[in-house]
Amino acid sequence: MEAARERTTSLTQVARPVLLPARLAERAMSLPPSPHRTHEDAAALVLGTFMVSLGLVLYGEARLATSGLAGVALLLGYVTPLDAGTLFFLLNIPFLLFGLWRMGWRVLLRSLVAIAAVSLLTRFAPQLLGVAHVLPLYGALMGGILIGMGALALVRHRTGLGGINLVAMHLQERRGWRAGYVQLSFDALVMLAACAVLDLRQVGLSMLGAVVVNLIVAMNHRPGRYLGVS
Repeated sequence: MEAARERTTSLTQVARPVLLPARLAERAMSLPPSPHRTHEDAAALVLGTFMVSLGLVLYGEARLATSGLAGVALLLGYVTPLDAGTLFFLLNIPFLLFGLWRMGWRVLLRSLVAIAAVSLLTRFAPQLLGVAHVLPLYGALMGGILIGMGALALVRHRTGLGGINLVAMHLQERRGWRAGYVQLSFDALVMLAACAVLDLRQVGLSMLGAVVVNLIVAMNHRPGRYLGVS
């Protein structure tokens, strides 16, 4: 009898370390969301804009298109004297007005800073990096990953890159539509326009990159999945 009690006690002691993480996880899930702090928003803004701009540089060097207004800016940059960074900022002006009307001053100011940062970094990054050659397949995949992760960092802190991102954020918050899927629908139109500027191989790689971008956002930015709020 005494031996049975000792075995039961030892089993309980062994089980405690296994059950503890589950209890802590359950308790953490029951806690209310923790608001983002100002320095956290600032860090996300820096990280997100740097990643997005580097992704755009890779796309530009590989002569590809990408998601949203950034893709439109790249396409126009291939056929006009203006660079993609400047075009990206100009194209976003009407959507910033939408952001003011729908999302308020706070989100608008964050988005304005993000757009300006991406525009400047995209404009001057090639001079800082000195990129000589980018394999198109690598550019499509890595550029898509960088843009997707950068956009995700911004969206989670209620900051967009203007354009369709602002519309997608609004539709997700108000109607529950996945932001990534809204973006994907617009990207289909961008890819159709790309057919007039790029060859079929470039369009195919651009589509691959667009899928990567939107899957990253769609899989990671779902209602209820991320507890942090702004």
